[in-house]
Amino acid sequence: MYLKRYAETDIARALKSSGAVLVAGPKFCGKTTTGMQFQKSFMKLNTNSRISLARLNPKQALVGDFPRLIDEWQTVPEIWNCVKEDLDDNYEFGKYILTGSSTPVDKSDIHHSGAGRIVMVKMRPMSLFESGESKGTVSLKSLFDGQPLEVLDENASFTLQDVAFLVCRGGWPISVISDKEISLDVTRNYYNSLFVFEDCDNENFRNKRPETLKMILRSYARNISTEASKQTILADVRQSNERTMDIKTFDDYLEALGDLFIIADIEAWNPNIRSKTSIRSTPTRHFVDTSIACRALNIFPEDLMNDLDSFGLFFEDFAVRDLVIYAQAHGGEVRHYRDNAGLECDAIVHLEDGRWGAVEIKLGGEKLIEEGAVALNLLDSKITEKSDEPAPSFKMILTARGPLYQRKDGIFVVPINCLRE
Repeated sequence: MYLKRYAETDIARALKSSGAVLVAGPKFCGKTTTGMQFQKSFMKLNTNSRISLARLNPKQALVGDFPRLIDEWQTVPEIWNCVKEDLDDNYEFGKYILTGSSTPVDKSDIHHSGAGRIVMVKMRPMSLFESGESKGTVSLKSLFDGQPLEVLDENASFTLQDVAFLVCRGGWPISVISDKEISLDVTRNYYNSLFVFEDCDNENFRNKRPETLKMILRSYARNISTEASKQTILADVRQSNERTMDIKTFDDYLEALGDLFIIADIEAWNPNIRSKTSIRSTPTRHFVDTSIACRALNIFPEDLMNDLDSFGLFFEDFAVRDLVIYAQAHGGEVRHYRDNAGLECDAIVHLEDGRWGAVEIKLGGEKLIEEGAVALNLLDSKITEKSDEPAPSFKMILTARGPLYQRKDGIFVVPINCLRE
């Protein structure tokens, strides 16, 4: 069963404007399956014999009708150079789709950057709307277009227990389509497969200790949705039987986790404020999918229900995942805001045309919603009065549960299972 993905639009656009498209993202997020929707011929380099033949004659992998999909291309890194050479000699739009990269190719094996020839499209795991678990009543586009909310939805059937399950299960397609009784097991199996590098051709990954990678992920998970510094995370790792790890080794491991598309920090938003206010630039620590953090700490839905403070941080990461996917569908990005006066905003959705919206992320309940509204209105006042930024297109409190409505001050209160792109 194939479920449509937002990345399809990006791939289709890229094929019309570039010679080749590299579909990049974490293992098992659906890159190959989505890429296959566009191919007219394909080669899957998923057996030793096919890989051996392609290494003997990498140009042969390019032979076929266009768009030609080459899956697991990184097993034969020379294919990248052959694609670049072919496009230099015979440039046409939409010739190749490259997918795969369960572990990335050694960058030293790629002799050409591919700039101007090969465009990257990033894929993430599935958002709730892609998995069919969001009603999609409210769209980011409608909010940016200034449309009023004409629907009031009590949303009573969607519970905090439902959210806890979705956070732990994640948006991995194979978990999404599995029966609920086994979907958490599928996610666990995925996590356990992340760090199997014995047969990897990339020496940088063969030299990585799986237990050290997991140790760093556990620290990341303990600091999820916070601005924890690298020094804080390194100190935590050093206390976990890695006392001799230096900052260079730590950075090397962090780069590997980034190359595997496991961690996905959110950078700070820096509006030009005309005051002495200093904008903090530390990124917030996030995962490409919150289920990885849950598995790193062996957390299950009942654990989240028993610790609502931690649940709030994990839900923030979960909500950021969906916001990033929805924003990307409009060419936008997600940032966070915090200044030295203590004012912060969990997510700033920023579009290329300069429009932006502010989002506070809360589990729900009147007290937390009111706290979020106060922060949003303070941010609105500060940015409008003291910067060159336009007023926000919308202010939203994104909740885990509860009703969908618009407050008298104009702020939208939107449960995550009511949101879409």
